[in-house]
Amino acid sequence: MSALDAVQAALAAEHAAVYGYGVVGARVGEERRAEATAAYAAHRARRDALARTVRDLGGRPAAAAAGYALPFPVPDAAAAVRLAAELEDRVAGVYADLVRASEGPLRREAAGALREAAVRAVRWRGSGVAFPGLAERASEQLS
Repeated sequence: MSALDAVQAALAAEHAAVYGYGVVGARVGEERRAEATAAYAAHRARRDALARTVRDLGGRPAAAAAGYALPFPVPDAAAAVRLAAELEDRVAGVYADLVRASEGPLRREAAGALREAAVRAVRWRGSGVAFPGLAERASEQLS
């Protein structure tokens, strides 16, 4: 995967996360609404930075879709919390791909975004995974 392809994939994931956090914010309880708002703002900022990066790499930033299919129904606050953790896991995955596909400042930025998504996922879920962003290793045990 080229760096441009990986940045476009990260941009697409950020578009989806921004959409998803709109749902999270509408359903999450009052006690976690500030956390949802902060995550929404962080994903918007990352989305905007990625769009600039795509242009810097000579590409045309992918536009957001009008809507996104959610991985499961979100009828209440508990489901909203699960959705937030899922959004962060998905974003972490594309940033892991971007880390692998890039170098220099772009790689450092992707690693920082991966770390931020992993931390947010832990906060939402209440637990972490051994290899955030690497689904193929998440179920492996550490030796």
